[in-house]
Parts: sequence; C-alpha cells; structure tokens
Amino acid sequence: MQRIRLRYTKRGRLRFTSHRDFQRAFERALRRAEVPMAYSAGFTPHPKVSYANAAPTGTGSEAEYLEIALTEARDPDKLRDLLDESLPTGLDIIEAVEARTSGLADRLTASVWELRLDGVDPAEAERAVAAFIAADAVEVQRKAKNGMRTFDARAAVAGLEVAAGTGGTGRDVHREASREAHGETSGGTTGETNSPQADRSSDQACAILRLVVRHVTPAVRPDDVLSGLRAVADLAPPVAASVTRLAQGLFDAETGTVTDPLAPDREAVTAAPADRSGVASAAAAKALVPEGPA
Repeated sequence: MQRIRLRYTKRGRLRFTSHRDFQRAFERALRRAEVPMAYSAGFTPHPKVSYANAAPTGTGSEAEYLEIALTEARDPDKLRDLLDESLPTGLDIIEAVEARTSGLADRLTASVWELRLDGVDPAEAERAVAAFIAADAVEVQRKAKNGMRTFDARAAVAGLEVAAGTGGTGRDVHREASREAHGETSGGTTGETNSPQADRSSDQACAILRLVVRHVTPAVRPDDVLSGLRAVADLAPPVAASVTRLAQGLFDAETGTVTDPLAPDREAVTAAPADRSGVASAAAAKALVPEGPA
C-alpha cells in the first residue's frame, strides 16, 4: 500500500467552503481521476483519507494537508496533476509527495497566518500589536457548545507583527508571503480569481498582520487574536478581516519559524536511490572478495 501526502489550497471565494464541502469535492475528484484508493473495512467502506488540522470556514489557506492510501503505486507528480484538474479552481493541489516517514499530524504544531485589515491605518495596528505582545495574558470569549468560554489568547501566540510595506493596496503581499513561507520563488503568477484580495477594495488604508500561533488546546484562532487586539487596544476594523493561512508545520522555538512538514518525506525519497545504489555497490564488492581457506 502506497501513501501519498498532499498540500492543497483554499483560495478566493472558495475560502467559504466548509471542511465537509471540501471532503465531498475531493472524493468526487478521486473518482474522476480514477485513483486506486484503499478503502476501510466494514459495512460502509470509505476511502482512506486522513485530513490534518483543517482551516476554519471563511479563512483562506495556502497550506492544508491530507494523506491518501492507494492499493497501487502511482507517480506523485502525475497524481497531483490529475487531482488538480478534477477540482474546482481555488481548491488547488500544490504538492504531492510519497509518505516515507510517520506522524504528519505530529509535525503540524503551529501556523503562520496573514490578517488583512482593510480600513485600518498601519500605525494604529502597530500600537495595538505592541499592546497585545506586552500583555502577560489576554482573555477572550468564544461561544462553545456549552455556552461562552473564556480563555487566554496571548500564550499561544509565538509572533505577531505588522507586515513591512503595508498601507497601500496590499494586493501582492499575500502571494509573496505564501511563497516565502514555503521556500518558493516569486516568478510564478496566480490568477486574480484565486487571490483572497480579488473581491476587496484597494483604495483605502490597509494593515496586514503576520501571526504565528501554536496549535494548543483550546485552539487559538485568528479571530480570537483579533478579539484580543480589540480588548487591549480597542482595534476594531470597519470591515471583516480577510484571513489566510500561509504555512503550517513544526514550530522551531530557536528561530521562531514554522518548518515545512513535507520536507522529511522529500529528503527520504531523495536519499532512497542513493541508499539502494550504496547497497548494490557493497554487495558487488563483497562478491569480488575471494573466499578464505576452508
């Protein structure tokens, strides 16, 4: 059985799709692409798909992850192309790699978010961010199944800053930040319909925040941090914030960065041919050694 790990996006207006909506669309794409899926046992078999830490409904994302199990081996790049063609524009399969290591979910310990605040002056955002960072704790409330829940939104935040160069339209900041977070170059282009800013006005002040938050319990979401900014500095954007996850992965406490969770699998795939050739060379060398006297 082969396991393939995929990175996909939620862009543009498709950020409003729920996780269940994506599940249905992805299972249809698997059938259209004729992927040889492995199925669970029991009376109602389901394709073996493992979703990891999906973004909340209404937020965009450049870094969603899932893993599928196949009954037959497939080339990851060709599989990525087939699935991407079978999904609507905005739900895009960006990367596919064969799983060579365990514990993908264990490597998703933090996320990098971009919060676009239209109508907010960057200087005002700077003051609010400074007040939030300086606070020992910032209590916020969220409606849960059992009523309102109060918790600290500050402890999980590993980094919060106003992105450099904001204050204009901010239209290209999201794309460049996403490429930077995943170690990609800036040479490619993205269709305007895929941009989370495509349906936003660009003739007003705009502050763009970069947020790094650890995955803890209870989960601290970007809207919780916005509630915290309102609590400590009365920062209240005139329109709803546009939120996009730029990356998620293992948090490096020394550098304050989030590492690529698929890097260990790519490295294992690259090392595998070298390992096999090394084993073959060792076997050939052993065959050339003459046997000693009985």
